[in-house]
Amino acid sequence: MRKIDYPQRNNHYTLSEMPLALMYPMILGLEKIEVSALLKTNGVFGCITGLPTFPDPQTFRRFLVRAAPELLPQLRSAHDQLRARFLCLPTTPSSFWIDCDSTACALCGKQEGAVKGCNPNHRGGKSCHPLIVTEGHRGDCLAGLLRHGNAHAAEGADALIERARCLLPHRRDLRLRADSGFYDGSLVRKVREQMEFAIVAKMTAPVKAAAQGKSYQRISRKFSTSAFSCKPHGWAGEERFVILRRRLPPEELEEQTLFTLDAHAHSVIATNLPLTPYNVFQFCGDRMGMERIIRMLKDDYPFGAAP
Repeated sequence: MRKIDYPQRNNHYTLSEMPLALMYPMILGLEKIEVSALLKTNGVFGCITGLPTFPDPQTFRRFLVRAAPELLPQLRSAHDQLRARFLCLPTTPSSFWIDCDSTACALCGKQEGAVKGCNPNHRGGKSCHPLIVTEGHRGDCLAGLLRHGNAHAAEGADALIERARCLLPHRRDLRLRADSGFYDGSLVRKVREQMEFAIVAKMTAPVKAAAQGKSYQRISRKFSTSAFSCKPHGWAGEERFVILRRRLPPEELEEQTLFTLDAHAHSVIATNLPLTPYNVFQFCGDRMGMERIIRMLKDDYPFGAAP
């Protein structure tokens, strides 16, 4: 690893072997460092990787704790350079779509950053609240931030989006997609200067009032769309909102959690995209792959026991 320099007190494993030994359990889907001890007795694994022996869990812990302050920035820089190179393969995309989301990871014990927060699957339990930024075309994770369990969904999002933006090979035709957790006036004000965005709106009183009485364009027997301008409370100015109205059958009326009006469910998105309302919703619909990426990260070796 030519770009990384760190003095090793114990030269039993070289500096290039230790990061690779940490990567192999991630590739194999092992959830914790302790489980990597199984690889130490696997002779076939040693022949494939070329490692004379495999480090035990205690060696991993000492290496990570001792080397983290000096080695982590270097590893992050090398990783970002490698990721930027892969983003251009096989060809450099003409545009990049940045997806933002957050998730709750339930934790046990007295782990650092584990506090009570919004944790739908374990109500009242401690958790951390990671923030994730991915690239929509490739599904690559561009950046992440491990936060306390009671952190707001948009906390630190502007800095993380800027960091992910700097990793991209070019900054032309950038688009941002996010759910209602990132519906924040200060975030929108910073993002709109750098890229186009589509953020799911919260159905606040000003948005509901502005959505009523609008004329709709029929898309199908079930869907119709409209658009309006509104200045939410605390925002710097008016933004464009697009609304999708779906006709509800009688059996679904009592089960709906969306904003309903006259037997219709309404979904609203704040955006500056120069697209028709229906195309804006189609653009945001492709974001559903983000949930799959989050599930993969939760089950991955470093994310499952990040704290």
